[in-house]
Amino acid sequence: MPDCGPIGVFDSGYGGLTILDGIRRRLPMYDYLYLGDNARAPYGTRSFEVVYQFTLQAVRSLFTRGCRLVILGCNTASAKALRTIQQRDLPQIDQTRRVLGVIRPTVEAVGSVSRTGHIGVFGTPGTIRSRSYDMEIAKLYPDFVTVGVECPMWVPLVENREADGPGADYFVRKYVDIMLGADRQIDTVLLGCTHYPLLLPKIRAAVPDHIRIVRQGEIVGESLADYLCRHPEMDARCSRGGSCRYFTTENSDKFAEMASAFLSRPVTASTITL
Repeated sequence: MPDCGPIGVFDSGYGGLTILDGIRRRLPMYDYLYLGDNARAPYGTRSFEVVYQFTLQAVRSLFTRGCRLVILGCNTASAKALRTIQQRDLPQIDQTRRVLGVIRPTVEAVGSVSRTGHIGVFGTPGTIRSRSYDMEIAKLYPDFVTVGVECPMWVPLVENREADGPGADYFVRKYVDIMLGADRQIDTVLLGCTHYPLLLPKIRAAVPDHIRIVRQGEIVGESLADYLCRHPEMDARCSRGGSCRYFTTENSDKFAEMASAFLSRPVTASTITL
């Protein structure tokens, strides 16, 4: 029997909690370890090299805490660091461990949703400028058209607990109008940042009724279930106890307060240094 450990979920801040929640709803039997690099968030405006270095530090930290499989529950980290870590670092660290992202499974789900083949992506400046979604969609669906819109104000709104406030209406409408102004044939919108589900009621109110909004939590949860089914050797290395621990690089009380708001249940956390 191989050594077992929890499934790690990493994010630059709080948004990855929406990914964790989706995964745990689909796969509640496993143990999980969540790490938020809140002290250095946000990652969205940082360079590729900085995001890569920060993400690698977090992955190594999760590995030292027993994780054999780590999910980058962060679109910016998935866009700017995943490929390098998979190709360059994992072979040197441990060839039996795995790091997965959230962009590929999200894109894979688009084909069964869109009828027009015109896709809109809301994301942080880092994710949109990386063109990761554009490239992944082009690989799987060469005839699709993708419009990416940077939403630099959405994460601050969420993290300052203004997602339900009147000020959020203006910034949601602003970016929705930019997207629809660029392409009126869009029928599917991807929320390409894990914070954005907290703005979902306002986003739904701003987009026409015929547009489908794709959230990542459920998709990533289903994708991970499929991955573990196809890779029984990794499934055997993921411990099953239904537990979840939370770590942050920021103040643990502050993290617990925000995380409890994201998950709608009490959370306790520990502070670590990367």
